[in-house]
Amino acid sequence: MGMSVTISAATEQDAEQIFRLQYLCFQSEAALYGNYRIDPLVQPLDSVREEVTADCVFVARLGDEVVGSVRGRVTEDGAAAIGKLCVHPRLQGHGIGARLLRAAESALAGERGAKRFRLHTGYRSESNLRLYRRVGYETVGTAQGADGVPMIVLEKPAGAYATTA
Repeated sequence: MGMSVTISAATEQDAEQIFRLQYLCFQSEAALYGNYRIDPLVQPLDSVREEVTADCVFVARLGDEVVGSVRGRVTEDGAAAIGKLCVHPRLQGHGIGARLLRAAESALAGERGAKRFRLHTGYRSESNLRLYRRVGYETVGTAQGADGVPMIVLEKPAGAYATTA
C-alpha cells in the first residue's frame, strides 16, 4: 500500500529539505536557459530558513520526505507574490504543484488579506506556463530576472483561488 502526499505549512525543521529539493528541481530550469546562476540555485540555506519563518510556505510530504514546496508573501500593493514552486521530478504530473498553489493561495487570501496573486516564470518554461494558465493565471506582462532570464508575469484575482484545480 502506497503513502499519500500531504500538504501542510512548512516548519523551521523543513528548511534544509526545501533547500535541497529546490536545488534539485530547478536544475531543469537552469538547463532551459543555460544559466546555472538562477536564484533558486544560488540562494543560501540561511535565506531559505528566513523565508520559512517569515513567509507563507507550504510543503508536500510523502511520509517524512519533503517532495514539494511553494512560498508566498503579500507585497506592499496587496498582491501575493508566489514563488519557487517545485515538485520532486519523480512526482511531477500528479497534481501536487496545483495542490501546493491552492494551499498557498488560500492562506495568502484568508490569513494575510491578499487581493490578487502574482507569479512569474521563465519564458521557455512551457510546463510551468501550462499549469499556471490551467489554474486561472493570465499573462499581465514581462520582466527581467535579476539573473538575466526574461520572465513572464502572471496574475489572477484572489477570489479565484477556490477554483484552482
